[in-house]
Amino acid sequence: MDAVTPFTPVSALVGGALIGLSAVWLMAANGRIAGISGIAGGALAPSIPDRLWRLMFVIGLIAAPLIVMLAAGPVAITIEAGPLTLIAAGLLVGIGTQMGSGCTSGHGVCGMSLLSPRSLVSVAVFMAAGAAAVFITRHLIG
Repeated sequence: MDAVTPFTPVSALVGGALIGLSAVWLMAANGRIAGISGIAGGALAPSIPDRLWRLMFVIGLIAAPLIVMLAAGPVAITIEAGPLTLIAAGLLVGIGTQMGSGCTSGHGVCGMSLLSPRSLVSVAVFMAAGAAAVFITRHLIG
């Protein structure tokens, strides 16, 4: 039997609002899209003029859940995939972000709100691929 994650509308609303506000803040302050793959890629680039804020952004992504864990205690997480599956999935996501010129945060949060045609197509492809992957792994492979 599959584990069911309870829907918590308040935390979903607060989390979504914080993501939206951070995307608007980054756009207003720096004129940049809050796309994680582009920000992280720029943080790792050897010589890019705005590398510092990118590094701080990535450090914040890592530090925030650690701070929440310290404040609220550890969260039980169950990952039902082996290490090889996780590595393959990570590589496929990396390849997909390169092919799609961005990730779900850049296209899904920022590009959709700007009504970017490329983002509309990208998000449709992301969603279809995700639905197909779930269907294949849950119903065909088992």
